[in-house]
Amino acid sequence: MTQTPDVDQAAREAALGEPTKNVNWKFLVSITLANIGVMIVAMTPLQNLLARYSELMAGAENKITALMWLTAFGSVASMVFNPLSGALSDRTTSRFGRRRPWIVGSALVTAVLMYVMSMQTTLVGLGIVWFLALAGVNSAFSPLTAYVPDQVPVRQRGMVSGLVGISTVLGIVVGVFFVALVVPDLRMGTWVIGVVMLLFLIPIAFAVPDAPLPKSAVPAFNWGKFFAGFWISPRKYPDFAWAFITRFLVWVGTALVMTYLFYYLQDELHYAEPLTGQAALIGLYGLGLLMTAIVGGRISDRLNKRKIFVMISSVVMGVSVLILAIFPSFIAACIGAWLLGLGYGVYLAVDQALITQVLPAATDRARDLGVINIANTAPQILAPFLGGPIVLALGYSGLFITTCVVMVLAGILVNFIKSVP
Repeated sequence: MTQTPDVDQAAREAALGEPTKNVNWKFLVSITLANIGVMIVAMTPLQNLLARYSELMAGAENKITALMWLTAFGSVASMVFNPLSGALSDRTTSRFGRRRPWIVGSALVTAVLMYVMSMQTTLVGLGIVWFLALAGVNSAFSPLTAYVPDQVPVRQRGMVSGLVGISTVLGIVVGVFFVALVVPDLRMGTWVIGVVMLLFLIPIAFAVPDAPLPKSAVPAFNWGKFFAGFWISPRKYPDFAWAFITRFLVWVGTALVMTYLFYYLQDELHYAEPLTGQAALIGLYGLGLLMTAIVGGRISDRLNKRKIFVMISSVVMGVSVLILAIFPSFIAACIGAWLLGLGYGVYLAVDQALITQVLPAATDRARDLGVINIANTAPQILAPFLGGPIVLALGYSGLFITTCVVMVLAGILVNFIKSVP
């Protein structure tokens, strides 16, 4: 049956209009759990499993090089499939909504791939399956991030982004805790986290509405225009460009620290139980984030200010890693991890809210967020290539000093954004 113009316009407004109604507790719980689930699979291998696979398959002498290539290869999938799936979800006209089919379908495929990954015995096989798994998890993540600008009014975005930020780190904490202490067996832990992800995605699959997009709202497909849309002109949208740059720098700094945290404990501090130590540090990091993410986001909402919070939090993060460079001890690492979490909690909440306010068009929210998310994923490629040589030439102190400089620079550059206070 053909829709009447009034019905068609109402459907278009429901899918593309700027949200004005506050989201309820079902939405808040569902999006929090969904982000935890996705991050468990996206980040636990990067923070734990791949380092262990690298040492197992390449040996102690070649583990840093092996980890570097595995991380970089997988991150290419994130860079490609995050914006690609976002753009495709923007055009999806399923009766189940634009985002839900991509989130559910991609998660199911990813869970299967994690089982296949657990069976690999060579670095080549591991790298190929990890690439496919990251393609799957990013095809779920990009549409998931679009739920915020799709359904959350600006006045709530700092608070909701704080929850999303908490869930992002909780995904890392839960994942690392799970594979380090609950299921320490390397191969079993690999496929079990895929199952855990699916459980965390159940609420968003059934409890959160996803307004269908009418076919009349989608222009005829053109390959040239589709791929050209991934280039967002810095001249035309300078605030979007500066938001990308500042996020990129923060994530470079974070990736430099997190990628080599396990080896830092093992090789620099000679910590007797590096798996347990890593879990403890990430736990303190998560605690710090829990203390500031929602509070920072709510204060930012109430004051209607974003940039000052991003600037201060970037400096705090820079100081936190400088502590590790000056005082190479486990106690100092604990203090630094907690301080890093305090700064990162505010940063995640406010920066994500800021980004939703500089998106160029409502029709391309997921695609543009996917482009922004390249600023999260590209550092996963660069960090091993930057961090590996820095560690080999200057040691871990050189790595942490570099990280401090990068994060403070991000805080300075956010001031170039003009359209957001």
